[in-house]
Amino acid sequence: MQIDIKQIERFLDIAIAEDIGEGDHTSLATIAPDQYGKAILVAKERGVLAGVEIARMVFQKINAQLEFSLLKHDGDEIIEGDVIFEVKGNAIAILMAERLALNIVQRLSGIATQTREYVKKLEGFRTKILDTRKTTPGMRLLDKYAVRIGGGTNHRIGLYDMILIKDNHIDFAGGIEIAIERVHHYLREKGLNLKIEIEARSLDDVQKILNKGGVNCILLDNFTPQQTREAVALINGRYETESSGNINLQNVCEYAACGVDYISIGALTHQIRSVDFSLKVS
Repeated sequence: MQIDIKQIERFLDIAIAEDIGEGDHTSLATIAPDQYGKAILVAKERGVLAGVEIARMVFQKINAQLEFSLLKHDGDEIIEGDVIFEVKGNAIAILMAERLALNIVQRLSGIATQTREYVKKLEGFRTKILDTRKTTPGMRLLDKYAVRIGGGTNHRIGLYDMILIKDNHIDFAGGIEIAIERVHHYLREKGLNLKIEIEARSLDDVQKILNKGGVNCILLDNFTPQQTREAVALINGRYETESSGNINLQNVCEYAACGVDYISIGALTHQIRSVDFSLKVS
């Protein structure tokens, strides 16, 4: 999985400065400057691993001389007791990097684990699981990376890489038709070629969108499964379809069975439980 290394490095610089400040006084006070150390990261529960390549970057940013050996890789399904990586070198540097590396691996593994649950639920369906912009500020690229590791698909990265006309845009603009017209005018004026998705809150909205045209995807927001089936039949393949709102592991298959192309789940990144790991001196 490719990630933007420069953006990740900028994030890590901020995170390291936040954690270390003027120095790790505890380690500096208790450990000799040249003491050699070795530690391993151990999984304390089952999950899908994500973020170990970022953890490697953390350790190497703290001290480029640290030796980092991966025993498990992003995307691997892990169980309690699995050794994920080993790091050797300056003991103070290892301890300085420990918490940030663990925070990243724990959170990203939690996202990847939850995403994998949804993806496995939809085996046999053509529907893909999408993430949203409900991410931790400053960590969006990492959160979305973890979704891909879990088998999900990234929606837009931010406000700049596609058009998503939502309910508030429609209401402020004065209606579906006006909102679509303004988007096309804006894209022509700016010389932009962006995918256009628009939210529908009812079957009547779906019909208005079909009558107007000029979009790529219709977002069926807070539709019941029955309404979703009717909307998909109405759209009849003219545009891609996405379901969103009040969809969870218990009902996701019911929505996929309606024939939608995508299901977006905000909980992939904003309602996750981190996977537990521990760094142990060995």
